[in-house]
Amino acid sequence: MNLCMAHRGWSGRAPENTMAAVRLVLQHSEIRGMEIDVQLSKDGIPVLMHDFTLGRTVKADGTVKDYTLEELKRFDAGSWFGSAFTDERIPSLEEVLAEVRGKVLLNIELKTAGDMYPGLEEKVVELVYKYGMENEVYITSFDHDAVKRVHRLAPSLTKGLIFGGKSTLLHEQMAETGASVLSIPYPYLTQDFVKEMIEQGYTMIAWTIDDPEHIRRVMDLHPELQICTNYPDRMLGLTKKEA
Repeated sequence: MNLCMAHRGWSGRAPENTMAAVRLVLQHSEIRGMEIDVQLSKDGIPVLMHDFTLGRTVKADGTVKDYTLEELKRFDAGSWFGSAFTDERIPSLEEVLAEVRGKVLLNIELKTAGDMYPGLEEKVVELVYKYGMENEVYITSFDHDAVKRVHRLAPSLTKGLIFGGKSTLLHEQMAETGASVLSIPYPYLTQDFVKEMIEQGYTMIAWTIDDPEHIRRVMDLHPELQICTNYPDRMLGLTKKEA
């Protein structure tokens, strides 16, 4: 059965990367995975946020790293989505780990590039171990050097590379970074490719799929292919129809 992974929490029903979106996922045991995005505040605290700049989901200017955690907590991170979420704030990674521990697989995407966030990897790894979640997380990133740094810090943690398409020399890149999870946009996936990679021991994530017809097609590629979606209810609706 394909694992259902909620993208940025249940971002189709609540503001992305907020505790509201996280808690919605935890209310549904059929959703076995959740993806979140992590950056560092000015005072070096891992916080949830996708964009490097504020403004789209938070009523503020500048970048995440311009503000301390205390300052970030003052911003409204929910009313853009709906008036019911006006009180939502930017959560720290630690808040999320405390909430989800033992309940769901957590895909922590490191949102970084180059030397934007020195120490990000160390702080995330430290929190994962603090909460005893070594076997409950993936740590992934588009920045493959960041994944490599995680591997040096914690070789036993599950790590993954995110690609914007289908890359060449995949096996070499996975080996170089210590990654075993491969996260690729769903249009680039074929049945032969997915089967080959999974049979070689890799975990594969298809992102981000919201159209039910596309979800169905991608699920049919392989039962172990993990599906990342903003609307997990649409995927679960498909599986219930088949039951």
